[in-house]
Amino acid sequence: MALAGCTSSSGLGGLMEQASPSLETTNSVVRPSADVAPMVAQAPQPAMPVPTQTTEVAAPPVQLAMAVPTPMPQVPMQPAIELENMPVPDAKPIALIAPSNPMKATPFAPGQIYGRRFRDAKPINFGKAMSPKNFAVHGVDVSRWQGEIDWPKLRTQGANFAYIKATDGGDHLDPMFRKNWRAADAAGLRRGAYHFFYWCRTAGEQADWFIRNVPKVAGALPPVIDVEYNGESSCKRRHSPEKIREKMQVFMDKLERHYGQRPVIYTAPDFYRDNLRGHFQNYPFWLRAVAEPPSKVYPGRNWVFWQYSGSGLSHGVDGKIDLNVFRGNEAQWHQWVSKSAG
Repeated sequence: MALAGCTSSSGLGGLMEQASPSLETTNSVVRPSADVAPMVAQAPQPAMPVPTQTTEVAAPPVQLAMAVPTPMPQVPMQPAIELENMPVPDAKPIALIAPSNPMKATPFAPGQIYGRRFRDAKPINFGKAMSPKNFAVHGVDVSRWQGEIDWPKLRTQGANFAYIKATDGGDHLDPMFRKNWRAADAAGLRRGAYHFFYWCRTAGEQADWFIRNVPKVAGALPPVIDVEYNGESSCKRRHSPEKIREKMQVFMDKLERHYGQRPVIYTAPDFYRDNLRGHFQNYPFWLRAVAEPPSKVYPGRNWVFWQYSGSGLSHGVDGKIDLNVFRGNEAQWHQWVSKSAG
């Protein structure tokens, strides 16, 4: 994707079991020792005088007086006190039973929806009818470019779901994917993974790469194929619209067979206009529209997710982050998740 959460770069390090790298450049982004007894300094003893030979008679020995302790006065014995008659101060009971698994403790109730508390560095007036504030369920998409994320804090700011950059091309894995994947789930977000499609690799090997790196887990959101133009890519090939849709279909079919979920298509206005308008009607769409609402940018297209900002600001993230909404209320969100999630 074009902005913070939906970008990548070539040469991503730390891949696990990766295939041969391509030349692509995309925009998807000690315990101490035992105690020793202290040494006590002994005061020097005065030297005993050495007697000298003399004709004087030795003085009689000096008698040392021993101190005798003063006897303690006799105190009459007091009767024993009965403990049961002792007054006891009021006391509150203390809970001493620890949780069965304190590591599982979380402040987030399952399925709880947090209201939007995001800010925007470049806010857009979409009109009252389509203001993002009117939507009940907000989320984010992230990649390596967000760095270390405080996921619990991000959740309380209104991130109820997150799409996390996983792969692009046939040999690139986002170095933050595995960490973000685990941390988002631990914070109670609904999570999904997305793949940035590279037009100079076959669709089949890209699908295999995604499947190799993205776990199939219960409750995950459907996988996403991110299709857009990328002027920074080393791949300058421009396929025909028919060829583009053919490659997309191969990729999506393979993911659907593996995960049992119909993939979501993410796209941008220019790519949609040239290649996707009127096609893939049975697929859920995630549309980027940061200047005008989707109804004006993608007329007649139904959508599930709307990426309305690439300049979002939130506690828990340094820098900017992509902001998204789900099209529907809370009840419709839970219904869609129960139907579409793995």
